[in-house]
Amino acid sequence: MLAKRLAPVLGLALAATLLAGCGDDSDNTDPAASDGSPGGVDTSQQITLDLAFWGNDVRAEMYEQAVALFNQQYPNIKVNQTFLAFPEFWEKRQIEAAGGGLPDVMMFDYSYLRQYSENSLLLDLAPYLGNTIKTDGFTEAALGIGVVDGHTTAISIGTNAWAMYLNNDVLSATGVSPYAGGTAFADYDAWMDQVTQAGGGTVYGGQDWSGRIQNFEIWMRAQGKDLFTDESEVNFTADELKAFWQAGQPCRDGVCVPQSKLEEVYPKSGFGSAQTASELTWDNFGASYMGDLGVEQTSLTIAAPPTYRAGAKDLYLKPSMMHAIAATTDQPEAAATLVDFLLNSEAVGAVFGTNRGIPASATQLAGVDLDPLSQKIYDYEQSITDRLGDAPPVPVVGYGTIEEKFRVLGTELGLGTVTVDQAVEQFMSEVDNVLNA
Repeated sequence: MLAKRLAPVLGLALAATLLAGCGDDSDNTDPAASDGSPGGVDTSQQITLDLAFWGNDVRAEMYEQAVALFNQQYPNIKVNQTFLAFPEFWEKRQIEAAGGGLPDVMMFDYSYLRQYSENSLLLDLAPYLGNTIKTDGFTEAALGIGVVDGHTTAISIGTNAWAMYLNNDVLSATGVSPYAGGTAFADYDAWMDQVTQAGGGTVYGGQDWSGRIQNFEIWMRAQGKDLFTDESEVNFTADELKAFWQAGQPCRDGVCVPQSKLEEVYPKSGFGSAQTASELTWDNFGASYMGDLGVEQTSLTIAAPPTYRAGAKDLYLKPSMMHAIAATTDQPEAAATLVDFLLNSEAVGAVFGTNRGIPASATQLAGVDLDPLSQKIYDYEQSITDRLGDAPPVPVVGYGTIEEKFRVLGTELGLGTVTVDQAVEQFMSEVDNVLNA
């Protein structure tokens, strides 16, 4: 039964491939030996922990440095590290979960948190919060992100929020001023139309925003509704989805870059291929855009996304990634000690910078030397405080499949191969299949 319930993990991982100064840390150390109860790791015995994360060689080297710093304080805890690319990471976790052999400490993704938590695969961190795992550097909102069914099973490493990126180089060529941010969707359409008209068929204002489920999410949150309930039930109607996709029609009628042009540059986006002046996405995508565009950090700026209703609490902080502990670990205190160090150490912050996102812990953020783009991301998240609401319920099991179906249907709407009514029918059917499989 467990293996069957975990089967969607592989599908989610494959779907993800389509999307994907040192300080004094003495306050993080409890030198007193312990019998294993929360409050202090036993330093009298040799302990071995397995640590797994996704990434590349650059991130692996950073974790090597972080663990070396950890071992200066805890020389008796050996940490075996393994890393894989994101899809392979979750394929391996699926196999391990079915066999009861998950690593002691794991980097974790928000999309899988409900699935693993509801299958009792992750340790309840409540006994360690506030003592072994320091929480004074986290906001209540950041800590609440990792709560499933009343239990904290993961803690955010970094946070991000839905945002709009603007390419100043592209805009300067059109003579149109940057989008101010935070206006109605119709006003954003009007701004994009100005850019598209000035671009003369080579540059467009943006990409059809109705093709992303995150925009539908903030559209509904501005009306006081999350997409799904805490009980993993659908919380929107077919008519509400139809209204949203119909609102995107101006984009498909010529305001935005044609979907056919986007197909030519995929997997780059319109923004990443310099065809559009703006794009709605998570605020930590800046480094990827710089790589795609080959531009300087000063070329990119960040603005608040449009909103369905002024004054709405439609935005929220999402974890860029998290750390969790396997429920099967035989060294929970040592694992919690390692998690605390990786989350709160200023020295670790200096090692990683913003590689894992803007640190969720203010304690760790103090050790980070923000580069210009990272400073923009940090300033952006501070600027939207009045618009931040409570985080939605942890994603439903199978959310990755649902998100990908939404993207595919958005593409088909742009190509004209489905009507809005057909797209709504197909999406609602897919959601029902995923939630009731």
